[in-house]
Formats: sequence, C-alpha cells, structure tokens
Amino acid sequence: MPDGFSAGDTAFVLVSAALVMVMTPGLAFFYGGMVRAKSTLNMLAMSFLSLGIVSVLWVLYGYSLSFGPDAGAGLIGNLDFLGMQGIGLDDLAGTIPVTAFSAFQLMFAIITPALISGAIADRAKFTAWGLFVALWVTVVYFPVAHWVFFFDGGNGGWLGDRNGVIDFAGGTAVHINAGVAGLALCLVLGRRIGFRKDPMRPHSLPLVMLGSGLLWFGWFGFNAGSALAANGVAAMALINTQVATGAALIGWLIYEKLRHGAFTTLGAASGAVAGLVAVTPACGSVSPLGAVAIGLVAGAVCAAAISLKYRFGFDDSLDVVGVHAVGGAIGSLLVGLFATGTVGQTAKGLFYGGGFEQLGKQAMGVAVVAVYSFVLSWLLAKAIDMTIGFRVSEEVEVAGIDQAEHAESAYDFSALGSGLGRSSVAPPPAAVPAAAAAAATAVAKSTEKTEVDAR
Repeated sequence: MPDGFSAGDTAFVLVSAALVMVMTPGLAFFYGGMVRAKSTLNMLAMSFLSLGIVSVLWVLYGYSLSFGPDAGAGLIGNLDFLGMQGIGLDDLAGTIPVTAFSAFQLMFAIITPALISGAIADRAKFTAWGLFVALWVTVVYFPVAHWVFFFDGGNGGWLGDRNGVIDFAGGTAVHINAGVAGLALCLVLGRRIGFRKDPMRPHSLPLVMLGSGLLWFGWFGFNAGSALAANGVAAMALINTQVATGAALIGWLIYEKLRHGAFTTLGAASGAVAGLVAVTPACGSVSPLGAVAIGLVAGAVCAAAISLKYRFGFDDSLDVVGVHAVGGAIGSLLVGLFATGTVGQTAKGLFYGGGFEQLGKQAMGVAVVAVYSFVLSWLLAKAIDMTIGFRVSEEVEVAGIDQAEHAESAYDFSALGSGLGRSSVAPPPAAVPAAAAAAATAVAKSTEKTEVDAR
C-alpha cells in the first residue's frame, strides 16, 4: 500500500460501515413494530428495498455525483467515477482506501430514504415507493451529500467546505433531508383511513425496542466512523453519542410523564432515536456536557413536536417529521451554541466565545437543505402519484397492505383456528389471573388517554 495508508484506520472504517448497514434492518424492526400487524411486512420490505436499489445506484453513478471532483460551484460531483471506474486499490482518501470510504458513505445513502418510509406507512404502493427511492437519491440525496460531506481544500461542497456549515455525520444531509421529505410525501399521499378516529397503536412494542437497540448500536459506527480514523475525535464522537442518547431518553420520558402521566416503552425508544438524531451533526465538535444538553433538549422538544401532526392535520404515520426533521434541526443549530473549537473543529459556538457567526451558518444549512428537500420531494411524489399512482386503494388499505403487496402476512393466525377454546392453545378467561387482567386494562386505558391528549 502507498505511503500514508493506515491498516488500523481502514479496519475501523470497514467495521463502522458494517455497523451502519445494521442500522437499516434495525430501522425496519423499529418501524415494523410501530405499525399495525397488517402492515408489518410492508414496513420491513420498504427499508430492505432501499438496501437493494441504493447499493446498485451508488456504484453506477451515486458515488461519482456525491464525491467525484466538483463539477462547479460546489453543487455536484462530476462523472469521472461512473461504475466506480478509475478507482484503484491503492488510491487513498486520507489514510484509508477510497473503496473503504465509498462503502462507508454508501450505508448513509441507503438509510436516508429508508427513514422517509415511516411517514407514509400503511398506504404506499411498493412499486411507487421503489421508483421514488431511485429518483430521490439521484436528485436529492446525492447532491446534498456533495454539498455537506465533500471536502477539497475549500473547493468542495458549498455548504460544508466552502461556507463552514458543521455537520459531522449527517444532521442536515441525512435527518433533515429525510424528515422534510417525509413531510412532503405524507402531504401528497394524504391521511390514512381512520386517522384521528381509529386506534393505530403499535402492534409490537418488543419489536420497537429491538429496533431502537439495533439503531443505537449501529449509530456508533455512524458517528464515530465519520472521523474516518481510529483517533481521539472518533472516541469523543462515540462518548458524545452515548451520553446524548441517554439524556434524550430521559428528557422524553420526563415530558411524557408530565404531559400524559406514564413512562412508556415507546417513549423510551423514540427518545433514544431523537437523541441519536440530534447528536449526529454535533458529536465531533462539542464536549460531553454539551452533548448531554443537546440530548435533553432534543428529547423534550421532539416529544412535544410529534403532536404537531394532530394540530396541523398531516398524517406522519411514525413521527418521521417530529423526530428526524426536528431532531436534526435541533442538533444542527445547537452546534452554533456548543461547539468548543477544540474537538474536531476549530469553529466556536456562542457559549465558547464564537459569537453568532457559526449559529448563522448552521441556520443557513438547515434552511437550505429543508427547502431543497421539501420542494424536490413533493414534485417527485406528485409526479409519481399522477402517473402510476402512489397510494394503494381504499380496499387494500383497510384489509391490510401486506397481503395485497407481498402475498404474505407477518403472523399466521390460522394456526390458532378452532383451537381457540382449548386450554392447550389458549386458557379460558377464568384462568387469567385477576391481577394480570387488571394490569392489561390499566395499560389500555392509559394508552387511549395518551392518544386523546395528543390529539
């Protein structure tokens, strides 16, 4: 290998890439548990489809558009690397092979459109979703990734390299980008049948908790791996990720207890994800104390933000807007307050003597990505809806999208069949302990109260 190559850094980035890949199945479980049983497989499949489509497009032209030499004004890469041609085994990006860097960035490109899927759960055609993913990463994600992540000595992306917007691991390029796109899609597709009338509670909270745990685990690769080296910045990003996530979990649960009177497992899982989202842009530029502050703010604010869909009447099925758009904006803006100038960046935030300059840059980055993503996402979704149709029929939505789109169901209830009355399959009601029955009734009432309060 050429001079400058580091086997340790390369191994670290390759493992980080694998961790980020695990996040997409983790997201599938997280979303899959949050929907009703009749939509479980469709939710899982939407994330897995992103794994397939984006992987192929990345090799064909995605890497070239995102990280090829700038084609002008920091807006898009050129086409030098179509099909990953022209990249040798000995070519380095810093201390690691370009192929390792490309693999790591591919995993970011995969999970970003998968995040959007939660906003349109229960009602999107699978073919339309696949077409949207292919178009969206091409005209939205790849350019924005170039703006934010491509550095070339001041001649790279116009947000990160040319204007100094700090986004260590994707608060703008990934989370605001996906969250705002989710808002555009749920406006185009409209509300689910029964929205604000029928109960649409998560069918499997254990799946939700499993998914959030996998996301938390994989996020260490997402954030620490963005240092692209096994160094002190990576270590700081990792500890910041952990403490911010813990703080957000606490902040969400406190808000939930004060507002709704209960600590829920769904709240714990959602709070953790909100913290992971918010610390993503900041983890390489703040101290652990700053990360705790970011997490606490994100947990409480995102918990409050998810009720906006009831106030404004848009059906963001799984709170993509409230968690990812709002959480990403919080983390990006708070960099302008908490950046120390001594971690992985020299820019200082307001609380560390840097004035309002960095805060202004962060606000610009948030606004530009949000507007660009919303407009292009709405146009793409509208075009698909007007041509092949984006939403399933009313009959399919009511009966369950899994059978119609995938000819499968997540759970085989027919096995219970006529045996429901036999004790070998299910105990008669009298056999259920009174305490357990009372507890189940209390949980159901608490959940119903929470939904009513939120509306």
